[in-house]
Amino acid sequence: MLQLQMLRQNPEAVKERLAIKHFSETGLVDEILLLDEEIRQLKKRIEDAQMQINVKSAQIPQLMKGDKNDEAAKIRDEVILLKTVLNDDKPVLEQKTKAIEDALVKLPNLPSDKVPAGKTPADNVVVREGGNKPTLPAGSLPHWELIKKYDIVDFETGAKITGSGFPLYKGKGAKLQRALIQYFLDFNTAAGYTEYLPPLMVNADTAYGTGQLPDKEGQMYHMPADGFYMIPTSEVPVTNIYRNEIVKEADLPLKMTAYSPCFRREAGSFGADVRGLNRVHQFDKVEIVQLVHPATSYEVHQNMVNHVEKLLQSLELPYRILALCGGDMSFTSALTYDFEVYSAAQEKWLEVSSVSNFEAYQTNRMKIRFKDENGKMQLLHSLNGSSLALPRIVASLLENNQTAEGIKFPPVLHSYFGAGILN
Repeated sequence: MLQLQMLRQNPEAVKERLAIKHFSETGLVDEILLLDEEIRQLKKRIEDAQMQINVKSAQIPQLMKGDKNDEAAKIRDEVILLKTVLNDDKPVLEQKTKAIEDALVKLPNLPSDKVPAGKTPADNVVVREGGNKPTLPAGSLPHWELIKKYDIVDFETGAKITGSGFPLYKGKGAKLQRALIQYFLDFNTAAGYTEYLPPLMVNADTAYGTGQLPDKEGQMYHMPADGFYMIPTSEVPVTNIYRNEIVKEADLPLKMTAYSPCFRREAGSFGADVRGLNRVHQFDKVEIVQLVHPATSYEVHQNMVNHVEKLLQSLELPYRILALCGGDMSFTSALTYDFEVYSAAQEKWLEVSSVSNFEAYQTNRMKIRFKDENGKMQLLHSLNGSSLALPRIVASLLENNQTAEGIKFPPVLHSYFGAGILN
């Protein structure tokens, strides 16, 4: 959620930044500022009324002692009138305060000045590429055929158990999932991230804190009887660990990593783009999250990008990094870099990670703060990145490493998966 002070200081600049995200409802800024002025006037009237009530109420017993009953009665009537005004104004203040909060959450985060202009994914900017695209042998297969050949993922039984888009991993497929998860966690903890294993369901306050509510309510699985939501990523519970807390500046940065299954209702169901593991409703992902001092967040963001890049390099996968344009960014992000790996059999790039800086947008919702060296309370900045999402990594590993002898995985996975050969 944007800070109100930001809108007060330069509303036109806010509108200009929102336009980069192609946000059309910029009139909300004016509505919020009008509500803000009404709220400030109401607060002043309430404060003035309360001050007069206190002063006049203190006069009444003194007048009574001096046998000035008529004056005391007159002042008592004035106090009653002031209390009536106060009682009328307080619910109006509550109503307007809720209205301004409801309006503020409709505004997306402002994009950083590093964000390229553009409206669609075609306008994203390739920052750099790495690795080498493999030349596959004749008869090479896409991963949805390879998983059948090696009998490692069963979509049909998964659909019988639950529904379409819920894969059942089996045998070496299940082992490969476990191996990748463990490797990703080891890679992250070696870089100083503390590992967490979070709940897979969150309440509405938690989903609101990271921006899933109200923006992405239809994308999450919801259990109305309990008011819980299945997590779309472990970023949601992990970032909320510090909700409503004041963090010691000396403890910064807070570096967290977590593995979790992820649940998303919006997964597609038709076309080549969603075949096999390309898009599913349940998948495994390892996440990295940092809460940092505002002065360091963009340096940390670049460090997190470098971290994910090294992880992909260790897997020997061809990859590219894209700076997302304003129109393709998420509602909550100020700056996002996407990582894509090349799927040789499909001859296409597949997104496997997003690394984002949210600045104070999430922490303002969650009230995650620290006291600076001057004792002033400030909001932290939050960042997160996929490190990594497994389905498309698995798809690319299978497709890019197929040989006549089987799938030869990169050496870094040998100690986790065994000989590193799937046959």
